[in-house]
Order: sequence, then C-alpha cells, then structure tokens
Amino acid sequence: MPRARNPEIRALLLERAAAMLRRREAVTLRGLVAGTTVSTMAVYTYFDGMDGLWKALRQEGFVRLSAKLSEVPETADPVRDLAALGAAYLDNALENPDLYRVMFDAGFELEDTAAADASLHKLVVAVGRATAAGRFREDVDALELATQTWVVGHGLASLTATGPLPHEALGLAVPMLTALFVAAGDDPECSRASVESGWVLGATADAHPPGG
Repeated sequence: MPRARNPEIRALLLERAAAMLRRREAVTLRGLVAGTTVSTMAVYTYFDGMDGLWKALRQEGFVRLSAKLSEVPETADPVRDLAALGAAYLDNALENPDLYRVMFDAGFELEDTAAADASLHKLVVAVGRATAAGRFREDVDALELATQTWVVGHGLASLTATGPLPHEALGLAVPMLTALFVAAGDDPECSRASVESGWVLGATADAHPPGG
C-alpha cells in the first residue's frame, strides 16, 4: 500500500515557499527542505514537482481569501456588507502579501478554479441583496458591479500590500466605493454611511452597523 501523505508536511512546504518569497529568495527544491527533516522528494510526493507547488500556492491564496470573506457577517444592510467584503479582501492581501502576489500569476493553473470563482460570487450575492432591498437600480448587472467592486479592492491591494503606496491610501476606498454605488442607484448619504460602516480594516468579523 502507498504510504499515507502527511498534511502537515504539505502545509510546511507551502509556508516555507511563502516565507522564501517574502525574503525575496529563489524558491528551489533544496531551499524548500533546507533545515527540515524532509527530502526534496517530498515536493514530488505532495505536488508532483515545482509546477505543482506553484499551483498549490496560488490555490492556497484563494483558500485563505475565501476563509477571510466567510468571516464577514451578513447584516440588514447589504451595501455595508458589500463594503465589508472589500475590506476583508484587503485584510487578506495585507496578511498574506506573498501569497497574494502568486494568486494572480496566470502562468500556473489553479487546482480548483471553482473555489476561486466562489470569492467573486460572494460579492455578486451581496449586490443582488442590495438590489432586492431597493438600494440599487433593478437594471444593475450584479456580476458587473461585483467585478467593479473587486477592481477597486484589487487595485488598492496591489498598490499597498505589494506596491508603492502607504497604507493610508486604503482610505480612498470609501469615496471610490461610494461613487460606484451611487452610480448604481444608491442614495449618496446612505451609501456613504454604509460604506464607512463596512470599510473596517482588520475587524471585519466584528463590524456590525448600528441596529444590524
């Protein structure tokens, strides 16, 4: 019988690869296992080689993103929730900047594309709830608006977590998202209040609007 795989070894190799990226080191077979009790063969056992490792790193980024988005509570204010999902997206990028860079490296296929698509689907659902609540116009395309919301978050994440802008620039999301949602039909004052309530970086699991 083939020997059972140890998930701790797989996790170890992924964490070491992410740490090497963080230190700007070349991710090599020998470097991955240096100082551990596993051999280079483990990369083939668990990932079928280095290409498989990079695929797994990309997937791990989306796994952590999905977990972070799942921490966002659903409240009575769907626009607030949409902004909170954007904040959670930023939180994940700031907490995992090395994996965040790898997530969007299309040079390596994802192991599970459906799992990655599920992250965007959470935004689509929030847009649908806002439309049903009368906050957005009925003719608003949920996928399109969710994608635009993602673009705002991704742009800020790329320019702060892995780019040149200081973290203070993350506050720009409030006026940008407000303008986006107002264009979709939301009342300017209500939209601003909802976005400010939801855009709480580092505390998405605890962010509840008054009465929510």
